[in-house]
Amino acid sequence: MKKSILISILLMLLLAGCSVKYSLNGASIDYTKIKTVSITDFQNLAPTVYPPLAQRFTEDLKDRFQRQTRLRDIPTNGDLSIEGEIVGYDLSAEAVQENAFAAKTRLTLRINVRFTNKVNEEENFEREFTSFGTFDSSQMFVDVQDQLCEELTKDIINQIFNATVENW
Repeated sequence: MKKSILISILLMLLLAGCSVKYSLNGASIDYTKIKTVSITDFQNLAPTVYPPLAQRFTEDLKDRFQRQTRLRDIPTNGDLSIEGEIVGYDLSAEAVQENAFAAKTRLTLRINVRFTNKVNEEENFEREFTSFGTFDSSQMFVDVQDQLCEELTKDIINQIFNATVENW
């Protein structure tokens, strides 16, 4: 009887000492140490400028962190800080045919990001994130531009989120 009580107590102590961190969104943030994030407005420094892109990108990035983390968004000096600029917004011909005309056109979006983690400085980085999308050259760019920008922005925001708080 004493042996089973002792085993039960040891088992409870063992289980109480174990913990499993589970997150539905994949973010691996220690909320006891990291409580805030600062995301500054991204400037558009690309040679070709699509006027609504910078503001839309910044707002979508902030929205992603608000929806999928418990971090409080503050203007400056967050425990995590993300800043950067749009450095490329380029169209290029793709799938050139025999008649020297391109069947497809590629839009490439490049965004330079500086990430600072005040709690764990080993995670700090500066990196360029890139995404591209193609469309049929028979389409007018203005007709597909908004949709392409939305897709490319979403992809780059996923990359940034993965690199900063999912530690991929």
